[in-house]
Amino acid sequence: MDTNETPAVQGLNQAQLHAWLRFVAVVELVPGLLDSQLQRDSDLSHFEYYVLAMLSEAPDHTLRMTGLSSMTNSSLPRLSHVVRRLEDRGLVKRTPCPSDRRATNASLTEEGWAVVQAAAPGHVRTVRENVIDPLTDEQVAQLDAISNQLLMKLDPTNRLNPGAPKGV
Repeated sequence: MDTNETPAVQGLNQAQLHAWLRFVAVVELVPGLLDSQLQRDSDLSHFEYYVLAMLSEAPDHTLRMTGLSSMTNSSLPRLSHVVRRLEDRGLVKRTPCPSDRRATNASLTEEGWAVVQAAAPGHVRTVRENVIDPLTDEQVAQLDAISNQLLMKLDPTNRLNPGAPKGV
């Protein structure tokens, strides 16, 4: 074999191709579904809601921007842009980190807490109706196991899978 040739890649069999195409369809449909519901009911994008939700679960409702960026799988510039918009709406405030003046913290304001609390029931309803309720309990457990297996490969440092053992 010539050193410039790439090794042949085995194609997907029919069952694998079928599963892959179904997975891609779900990955394409779910974000739009969540975005539509949150925009309609709470005037938030799904990403904005996710940022608020991550802050709502943090100690003192505060995280370093770099940590929040990692938790939301976002670039720092994208996150900064979104946090600025949320800040303009009074939902988040940014302050210098007291333990490291080079870092910036993002904190959920009281108004931000109220917005995430008000948005959560509709968001959970949408997730339940479209993802959880169509599945049996056994299928939910399978979805969890399959998602965890994929996350071990895709996110070995567990940025998006906190509490899981370190991956491959």
